[in-house]
Amino acid sequence: MLSPSQIDAVVEAALAEDAPWGDLSSETLIPAERRARALLAAREPGVFAGGEVLARTFRAVDPGVEVRLLRADGERFSRGDTLAQIEGPARVLLRAERVALNLVQRMSGIATLTSRFVEAVAGTSARIVDTRKTTPGLRALERHAVRAGGGHNHRFSLSDAVMIKDNHLAALGAASPAAVTQALERLREQLPHTVHIEVEIDRLDQLDAVLEAKVDTVMLDNFSLDELREGVARIKGRAWIEASGGVDLTTVRAIAETGVEIISVGALTHSARALDLGLDFEPER
Repeated sequence: MLSPSQIDAVVEAALAEDAPWGDLSSETLIPAERRARALLAAREPGVFAGGEVLARTFRAVDPGVEVRLLRADGERFSRGDTLAQIEGPARVLLRAERVALNLVQRMSGIATLTSRFVEAVAGTSARIVDTRKTTPGLRALERHAVRAGGGHNHRFSLSDAVMIKDNHLAALGAASPAAVTQALERLREQLPHTVHIEVEIDRLDQLDAVLEAKVDTVMLDNFSLDELREGVARIKGRAWIEASGGVDLTTVRAIAETGVEIISVGALTHSARALDLGLDFEPER
């Protein structure tokens, strides 16, 4: 779950960046007593994410702002739908508008893209997961958006699980299969039994050394479909099987049909386009 403290840390930094000494335009032009009502409008279809982020952004400027969310995170919407209603002092709405929109557009774009990947693998045993290829400072929000789109989260940070990649083994000097197995076994001995260990390989001839060490997950990186099928046949039941690399909406279905259980997709967060949402102020009644 996305916690209030995670949201508030991002919102506070973003508001300070956007108006470090106040909103010069609104505070000069708009009377302090003027109130306004605005609607969050969808200018294209998608999957909503970031409702609580939107609300807490406006309330960070003024706790008295009224925010009514008309879509829950994970709900689909059509072009022209109203997703939220915001009412409060006009200066406050104008002060928070850009930050709120930036965040909810980004999150809804990620949720929408994730939903397309999830739909593409429907009926297979594969789950779509994100990676650490996130915007610095926005990881918690972006990973929440992945979940809103029906995807799953990989490890949150370097502190959460062990993932050994080729550069780890190169830095260690583990050149032979036996040395790789021994290094992984020593690693297991030093860790609590609750820690998950994943190892990335990019060639099938690396597989036996990794399986010998009884790791929890094997990542098959940039494998062809035939190599994935062979890897699945050799690993099945001995570890979780993850595929990574070369994954997009044109390839993900075929990758899923090889029998892998996890498909990690960096594009969910590093290449998602912000969805076109707008905040439309209603004329004064």
